[in-house]
Amino acid sequence: MGAVNWLAVGVGTLLFFAVGAVWYGALFAVPWQREVGVGPAPRGAAIARVMGLTLLCEFLVVSTLGHLFARTQPAPHVVMMMALGFAATVMAPAVGINYLHQRKSLTLFLIDAGHLVVGMAVVGAVFVLLG
Repeated sequence: MGAVNWLAVGVGTLLFFAVGAVWYGALFAVPWQREVGVGPAPRGAAIARVMGLTLLCEFLVVSTLGHLFARTQPAPHVVMMMALGFAATVMAPAVGINYLHQRKSLTLFLIDAGHLVVGMAVVGAVFVLLG
């Protein structure tokens, strides 16, 4: 097993978080808020808690991927396949299962699953570039 590329894990986590900021801010804030039924983001300690826990969860996902890459030493194109494949065949379907039972809309699923796929594509690219 090779060493985990902690620089790629850190940068990948921060860029995954940045994708979410753009995704749920500039790109899809209004439709996402409408579908979820919430208003503007909370302020102060509440938003710090939400963002801090989001960053922690994204770190867990990216560091797990980093460990997988260290263990398997995949070629760059396989890194991208694994990152996108994980998003498209594990993360998005898991969200979809929950949304089906919660009777959430297809629009909300597409927004949230799209964020995961695009975010993980960015993470894969970071591992390729910093690998």
